[in-house]
Amino acid sequence: MANITTSIAGLQLRNPVLTASGTFGYGTEFADLVPLDQLGGIIVKGTTLAPREGNDYPRMAETPSGMLNCVGLQNKGADYFCQHIYPEIKDLPTRVIVNVSGSSIDDYVGCTERIDALEQIAAIELNISCPNVKQGGMAFGVTEDGVRSVVGAVRKVCHKPLIVKLSPNVTSIADMARCAQDAGADALSLINTVLGMAIDIERRRPKLSIATGGLSGPAIRPIAVRCVWQVAHAVSIPLIGLGGICNADDAIEFFMAGASAIEIGTANFIDPSVSAKVAQGISDWLDRHGCADLQEIIGIV
Repeated sequence: MANITTSIAGLQLRNPVLTASGTFGYGTEFADLVPLDQLGGIIVKGTTLAPREGNDYPRMAETPSGMLNCVGLQNKGADYFCQHIYPEIKDLPTRVIVNVSGSSIDDYVGCTERIDALEQIAAIELNISCPNVKQGGMAFGVTEDGVRSVVGAVRKVCHKPLIVKLSPNVTSIADMARCAQDAGADALSLINTVLGMAIDIERRRPKLSIATGGLSGPAIRPIAVRCVWQVAHAVSIPLIGLGGICNADDAIEFFMAGASAIEIGTANFIDPSVSAKVAQGISDWLDRHGCADLQEIIGIV
C-alpha cells in the first residue's frame, strides 16, 4: 500500500484527510458514524473569544451543486470550550485542530492564547476569511495590511503550528498568501467559502437572513483548485486544500495543484463517513497508478 502520511508544519498526520471547520461539529457527534482513527484530523467548529449567537434564521439554502450558509460562527466562546468541550475531545484518536475567529485583533489574540494553552490541541487554524459575519472575519483577510496585522499579532502568542485560512474573495490570493507567510503563518488552508446570494422569487426576498452567505460544495471546486495552484507557486509553506471535495479523485486534483493535505466540508452533510472513504480512495488511486508515496504527486502540475 502507498504511504499516505503527510506533514503540515511539522505536524504529522496518518493521512491527508481532515474535516473542515463547521461541518463536523467537535468530532464526538460523528463518532458513531465514522471511525475517527481513520481520519488525518478534525478541525472543530469556529471558536471565538466571547459567545456568539450567530445570525438569524434562515441560515442555509441549497443551490445548484452547492449550498449557501450564513451561520455566523455560533459558539459558546473560548472559556466554555476550554472548560467543557476540550475535556471531551482531547483524547480523540486523531489530530484535533481548533478554528479561531474574532471581531478584532484583540479577540483573535485572546482566543488564541486560551486555545494555545491546551496541550492536546495539535494546531490552530486562524480564520480570517469568514464571509458571513458582520465584523471581523473576512474583513481581515481581504487586504494585505489586514492579513499582516492579525497574523502577526496571533503569531506572538501562538506556540502551536499556525494555519491561516484564506478567502477567495480577493483580487490576488497569492498576494494574501505571501503576506500571511511573511507574518508568521506555518501553513495555509484555502479556500474558505465564496460570497454568494440566492433569492426566493416567490417571496421576493433573499433566501438567507442577512442576504448573502458563503457558497460551498462542488460548485466552487475549480476556483479552489486554481487558488491552491496559484498559491503553491507563491509561497514555500505547506498548503491544505478545500472546496467541494466529495471523493478521492477530487482530492487528487488538489494534491497535484500543490496541497499537502485536504479538508472535506459540505460533503459531510451528504455522507458523514465520506472522509474515511476518501482517505482509502487516495491510497487506492496511488496503488493503481504505481505511486509508492503521496509526496510523488504533490505539486506536479
